[in-house]
Amino acid sequence: MRGWKSALEGNSNRHFLQCDTQSPFEKAFGLVRSRLRLAWLCCAALATLVSARAETAPQPDLALAKAASKKEFQQKITPFLNAYCTECHGDKKQKGGMTFRSALKNPGAASFRKQWKQSVATVKAHDMPPEDAKNQPTPEERQVFLEWVSSMKYLSPKDPGLFVIRRLNKAEYSNTLRDFLGAEPTLAGDLPEEVFGAGYLNSLSPLLMEQYLAIANEVLDRVLAPEGSPPTALQKRLFGEPPPSAEGLRERARGVARSLARRAYRRPVAAPEMDVLMGVFDLAAANGRSYSASLRLVLKAILVSPQFLFITPDGAPEPGIAMVAIDDYQLASRLSYLLWATMPDAELAALADAGKLHEPEVLSAQVRRLLGDPRSRALFDGFGAQWLGLGKLAGKTFDEKKFPQMNAPMRSAMYDEARLLFESILRENSSIERLIDCDYTFLNGTLASIYGLEGEVAGPEMRRVQLKNPNRGGILGMPGVLATTSFPNRTSPVNRGVWVLEQVLGQHVPPAPPNVPSLEKQDKTKVATLTMRQRTELHRTNPVCANCHKILDPIGFGLENFDAIGRWREQDEGGGAIDAAGELPGEKRFSSPVELKKIIAGRTADFSRNLTEKLLAYALCRQLEGYDEIVVDGLTEAIAKDGYRMQMLVMQVVTSYPFLNRRVEEEKEGSNGKKLAN
Repeated sequence: MRGWKSALEGNSNRHFLQCDTQSPFEKAFGLVRSRLRLAWLCCAALATLVSARAETAPQPDLALAKAASKKEFQQKITPFLNAYCTECHGDKKQKGGMTFRSALKNPGAASFRKQWKQSVATVKAHDMPPEDAKNQPTPEERQVFLEWVSSMKYLSPKDPGLFVIRRLNKAEYSNTLRDFLGAEPTLAGDLPEEVFGAGYLNSLSPLLMEQYLAIANEVLDRVLAPEGSPPTALQKRLFGEPPPSAEGLRERARGVARSLARRAYRRPVAAPEMDVLMGVFDLAAANGRSYSASLRLVLKAILVSPQFLFITPDGAPEPGIAMVAIDDYQLASRLSYLLWATMPDAELAALADAGKLHEPEVLSAQVRRLLGDPRSRALFDGFGAQWLGLGKLAGKTFDEKKFPQMNAPMRSAMYDEARLLFESILRENSSIERLIDCDYTFLNGTLASIYGLEGEVAGPEMRRVQLKNPNRGGILGMPGVLATTSFPNRTSPVNRGVWVLEQVLGQHVPPAPPNVPSLEKQDKTKVATLTMRQRTELHRTNPVCANCHKILDPIGFGLENFDAIGRWREQDEGGGAIDAAGELPGEKRFSSPVELKKIIAGRTADFSRNLTEKLLAYALCRQLEGYDEIVVDGLTEAIAKDGYRMQMLVMQVVTSYPFLNRRVEEEKEGSNGKKLAN
């Protein structure tokens, strides 16, 4: 927890809880702010826990796999690395910043996972060892190395991973204010955009704190009546009817504060937290504020509290426990923010209070309920758009002279097309294969012009349209995706090839070597009459580039019939005929986008695993590592048995071991005798 605490302790709290106007009361009010923050820092340790011991003994088959992986590493992989790799990536030399020195000692460490994946990509592409190296591995040796890296996961112990403490992102914060207080999402429009999925930011700068404070003030101004005016309907629901007398006033305020904080904190309120909130109420009352004005300040304190702004773990378990199940309140929040990007609703909260949400039948029913609600579009906005790369579409630059169509309405329609297809497959519980190849899409009059269907579809409303052109249908022929993977003024077969390999098939593509000139730097007089394919193939004559590009380029060539914004064409910009023919490993030949699409759709197992990995990482807000790969093995097997249906994918992620459990941070004693988080 140390990083989480210091992220906030290091920030100025000078205006942590300002009131609406400056007065002696506002100055006195600052006395309670340190208590508010202190209560937050200790609330996790004092909250009521519902935890369970996780299994620690490995299953027999996993133990055997671990032993086999260790043996093969010692007998085959270590000699392979010493023979072909460590001369340039060892103790003396570390070319490209890579060394196997530590990985040889502890190959299963999570910190080396990225290094092993990168090694697989370069060895598979024959980029490493380089062509001028004295020794080259045989094809059999390469294959042994590649297969061992895929079994390296068995070296990892059973571990659900740490709970990622994170601040609500902009969309989650806006939606939570809407569902809690009926606030308009636009009130949070000035907040910075966050990165979805793995690696949420958990910092809270003074400037950001000021923004949260300003938003809280504006929200309360809109939803609560001015002092002396009749209360609004929402105010009556939040605070109850104004008390007729001062008798029992404080106890009544305590009940209101507890109810407000229970919803905002998404769990029961700890005693120290209640003490802080009642300290706010007492200080306000002592300075002559009315009952409703004092409660307004309590609500304001809640809205700027870390308990509201952050998603945190559920507290400290019993000493000696390494893995625990997250409690029902954390599960409710994890589920709600994954599928709705907002706080748990009344039904989820009630199930958490009753301790029933962990029951398999109950949890499955809640997943289906949440997916059936319109708010589940948040799964695409948060996960789907990031996966497809469409989050960049609104701000992407295009050549205005070449592509004047790429205005705001067009970009919005492109985004909505992908969202509506994703949602239709999810709601209809269809196979994820339809994301690759389907016979319908969603268009309005604006987007129909890209499809050449402007005579059939008119108006701004998006609607489901049956497609007659088999080259269309699915994400590979979707204008938004094609535009995102293009350059501002032309297509990019390389970008499109990388996108298909990484985002669809889950393969790691090594980064381009340094000092390789781009197509724009080719001699323009020599390439003036060449097509994009011919220019790219000329670029590929560089032996440093050839190994990767012989895999990347054919995929991109197969999509060259689509221009930079996704319009169909038979000729490229220079007037040359489009040649969409190519071949993928395994003698899979194609000559058009539809044939390429069929080949990709035939690799459903690879697509399913990739999508499962990406959704699980998004749900956990962290990168996958070690034991997570074993978890993914089980999830993809279950998904395949169910016909790769979309809802099963979501269900498997939500009921997975790392989603329902967490590793407890170990504390070590520092040189000063204080406990430090590991």
